[in-house]
Amino acid sequence: MSTKIILASCYAVNPFKGSEDGMGWNFIRQIARFNKVIAVTRENNKEAIEFYMQQNPDFIYNNITFIYFDLPYWMRFWKKGSRGAMLYYYMWQKGIVGYIKKKKLIFDIVHNVNFHNDWTPSFLWKLKKPMVWGPVGHHPLIPAVYLKPYSFKYIIKDRLTWLVKKLFWNYSTALQKTISNANHIWCMNTGVVAKLKLKGSSYSIFPSVASEDFSEGINRKKNNFHVISAGRFVPLKGFDLTVRSFIRFLESIPLSERANCKLTLVGSGPERTLYEKIIAESKIQANVEIIEWIERKELMKLYEKASVFMFPSHEGAGMVVAEALSFGLPVICFDNIGPGQYITSECGFVIPKANYTTSVFNLKQALSQLYLSDTLLSEMSAAARKRYLERFTWESRGEHLRTIYNTL
Repeated sequence: MSTKIILASCYAVNPFKGSEDGMGWNFIRQIARFNKVIAVTRENNKEAIEFYMQQNPDFIYNNITFIYFDLPYWMRFWKKGSRGAMLYYYMWQKGIVGYIKKKKLIFDIVHNVNFHNDWTPSFLWKLKKPMVWGPVGHHPLIPAVYLKPYSFKYIIKDRLTWLVKKLFWNYSTALQKTISNANHIWCMNTGVVAKLKLKGSSYSIFPSVASEDFSEGINRKKNNFHVISAGRFVPLKGFDLTVRSFIRFLESIPLSERANCKLTLVGSGPERTLYEKIIAESKIQANVEIIEWIERKELMKLYEKASVFMFPSHEGAGMVVAEALSFGLPVICFDNIGPGQYITSECGFVIPKANYTTSVFNLKQALSQLYLSDTLLSEMSAAARKRYLERFTWESRGEHLRTIYNTL
């Protein structure tokens, strides 16, 4: 197969971060394993990318050309962090088309790589080259029963966001043109296929989440039982369920054993106060630590010390799940189109959605089973590591990309 030049739009790229930014970086690397890549990203990513490449030399950089683009300041002064990110992304996507044409770049395939989902259009098809769109995600509506602990303001915001999504799905000609002009759509989950009514062989279903292999091998024979969860402190991630199920778990074991059980929450966000209140009311502060965002290498050290990864998130993805599996951590999650599609009964517990109290009880039962059986914990740990190697390495994403490009 001859080497192709892929023009990839990657809005978020930062080799020092996880989630969307880390995914952008790793996808560029994986494209560059088999083809040349021209990666278009935002100007505010330049410093981190260049510093990382300087600190971590690699021959693969010979296949990568970075181009940095942003809209003029007067078109983006209102954007602050994640506030307004989706609107700015939409404008940025439109803006890069003219910018690319003006630079007269030569390439064979266009690929809209990250920061999108099944309701935000891409405009790369206007460059009149074979187009790959994705990985494209679908986040289902959070069931109202799981929003009860949160303020009514959040529920209104969540439902309004869903309304905006429905408007795009039903009425956006730009979205319809994206779908009809994409030669291949990489779907993160089955929800995308159903929502966009995809047919034929123009799509594939493959998780986007993956992780580098930081693990030094598995050793779960520890004296303590250490539960860990990581992510933004927002209702989508279900940290209230993690905390409440851990409280129920602690109450179910003898007082003498409780000192050996610990919950670590890694993250930051607007709901931290709520979680601290739940912890304080149950007087379990001695068993719970909350750690603000830390360097990824430090997070990896925490995974190494942990026994189980708790992730009752309602989302359609979850990069942290792949990281947890790489360390051989059994994962407890909901049965949904996100983590629920990644985890098998061999490597974790997939909890059916139910009413709030039942969900807390079922999550607690999963913790209890792992706590009470060293054999089960050890078997699930080995299966989690195996699942990671089979399905969640970045290399497997690179192979999938190569297959897609070679069929165009």
